Amino acid sequence: MVVFKLLGPPELEKFRNSLETKQTSLAMEVSENPSASLLSNDPSVGPTKNSPTQASGNTSASFADHMDNLYNKVASDIASEQTIKGLTENNSATFLSTGNPCLDFFFHIVPNTPHETLVKRLELSWAHDPLTTLKLVCNLRGGRGTGKSDRESFYSAALWLYTNHPQTLVANIPAIADFGYFKDLPEILYRLMEGASVRQDQKKEWSVTKGLAIINGIKKRRQAQKEANAKKAKSGENKAENVGTEEKNIEEKEKNVDEKKSEKTKVEDSTEDKIEENTEKIRKELGHTERQRRKLMAAKKLIDQYNSNANFQCLHNRVSEHFAVCLKQDLDNLKANKLTKISLAAKWCPSLDHSYDRSTLLCESIAKRIFPQEDEAQVNEVQYAFRVREQLRKQVLVPLRKALELPEVFMSANEWNTLPYNRVASVAMKLNKDKFLKHDKDRFEAYLGDVASGKKTIAAGALLPHEIIGCLEETKEGEVQVAELQWKRLVDDMLKKGKMKNSLSVCDVSGSMCGTPMEVSVALGLLVSELTEEPWKGRVITFSEEPKLHLIEGDTLSEKTKFVREMDWGMNTNFQKVFDCILEVADRVKLEPERMVNRLFVFSDMEFDEASSNPWETDYEAIVRKFTEKGYGDAVPQIIFWNLRDSRAVPVPARQKGVALVSGFSKNLLTLFLDNEGELSPEEAMQSAIAGPEYQKLTVVD
Repeated sequence: MVVFKLLGPPELEKFRNSLETKQTSLAMEVSENPSASLLSNDPSVGPTKNSPTQASGNTSASFADHMDNLYNKVASDIASEQTIKGLTENNSATFLSTGNPCLDFFFHIVPNTPHETLVKRLELSWAHDPLTTLKLVCNLRGGRGTGKSDRESFYSAALWLYTNHPQTLVANIPAIADFGYFKDLPEILYRLMEGASVRQDQKKEWSVTKGLAIINGIKKRRQAQKEANAKKAKSGENKAENVGTEEKNIEEKEKNVDEKKSEKTKVEDSTEDKIEENTEKIRKELGHTERQRRKLMAAKKLIDQYNSNANFQCLHNRVSEHFAVCLKQDLDNLKANKLTKISLAAKWCPSLDHSYDRSTLLCESIAKRIFPQEDEAQVNEVQYAFRVREQLRKQVLVPLRKALELPEVFMSANEWNTLPYNRVASVAMKLNKDKFLKHDKDRFEAYLGDVASGKKTIAAGALLPHEIIGCLEETKEGEVQVAELQWKRLVDDMLKKGKMKNSLSVCDVSGSMCGTPMEVSVALGLLVSELTEEPWKGRVITFSEEPKLHLIEGDTLSEKTKFVREMDWGMNTNFQKVFDCILEVADRVKLEPERMVNRLFVFSDMEFDEASSNPWETDYEAIVRKFTEKGYGDAVPQIIFWNLRDSRAVPVPARQKGVALVSGFSKNLLTLFLDNEGELSPEEAMQSAIAGPEYQKLTVVD
């Protein structure tokens, strides 16, 4: 049950004061120049010069009408600025909105947010400020800078843009590719053709198929073992020796019978083999026919959509055009031997007859732009389409992919011994390290040794902190070493951008955080502890029922992670006790205000426990009150509330000074607070997150 609070006594007092100020100002304006005020053409401010009231000269009535309109307008403005209060899941007072729909979207949308919730917040945010919302949508996808690396939420938002603002989506295609990667473009088209939930459906189908395969494998192994045991038993019986002539004669007769049976069995086995072989051949032919049928159906579906939907046609053309432009530029760079300037367009361009190409026909569309038809004037349309597709593959994709030294090229060619490991991207390294150990163990381990000694580097930028930590559960030593090295690279890259000064992380490990949110809380808390300077370096506070300050033990990432995971956990979220403990220690040691912790990162779902005697005092309001009562009113720590789970709770309103509201699983937003000791507010933090030069390229068209 949601409990609402619109205007309490403080808000009513604010309303009265504001109204009195407006009334006084208006009265002074009217007394100095009554005609100017009463002849306003703004219908919201009272009668116009042609109104019956003014024509009759009833100035007092006009003034009263003017005052009524102003009163209603001020009341409306103040009410719209109010942030509604309610309760968390644990009955602590909280805000249910920041008062800024864009900030609500920025703070509440996290991975696994339900589609309906995302769309609702997106609609409210767009109605409030379209351009800011567009920037926030791209911030969801951003894998670099201050982006959240939330791919699925971005795709949902992109499909909403296509439905509601298609020209804006089309106009920003190049920028969208820069925020994520080129693959996002065919993925959007693919989801438009196959349905928004196609990836979820495929995952479910794959899980079922995988489960059936495991079951069938178990059955086959059991059957094979059963047959082997039966054969072994039969073989043992035949080893019994028969003595005597009579027995030998019987044995000869039986042998002759067995030989005849054996010949008959061979014929039967041969026939069965042929039947099975023919059956398999027919099955393959039927499978090929079915694949061809599905391919033709997908092509027809795409062509129908392209010809009947102008918005889809425009988007498809823009995606094809962007790929073609980038690929042609990359070919020029390849010819000029400017290899470092070659983009990844060739890597993510759909391959001929693969899933993206079958569903979107992008290869043909891209190829026709690179090899225009006027160069093939004597060829009919079908021949032209076939020829340019092959040209795209042979003359564009193959040479560019070779120049990029893509690991996939070496892996598919089974050339493991020449694979350049320093060219493997972070996600590809995470996914394929077991294959590297299997096919090229010595070279791969030597490469990891060079990375550990600083001779070579390993990529880590696109990985989320909790994804790296999750790899520590692998059983092979080499796979764990990859995670250790990628974590070190991540920390080193962050430290090059700056350090956390006088900062401390507070990790929510309560029951409501179970699953991925808790893993993210631990990972981000551990990362902040490694980025901050002394005396808080290597420390973290966990809060559940009894918050504790811990000095993280261990030298390796595995040891540190194990220590954090074994800290005391509970089912409660007593946020207030964190600050009670800080104040108790400060009071005990007579800590000067300037030495108080300056900044706290709170990694949580914001569902705090009820802890105040005032039923409508929020957690942040209670913190300020307690610090003030203890004489630290000017030393209240800046708090970064970092939301990790879909929930409705909002700790503070949009313009609360000394606080920031961020969300998501990525470490990128931490860069906002490196070497930055300036004043915070939720709106300012949001604007900083979307202030980079890449965001200035975005434009709203419709």
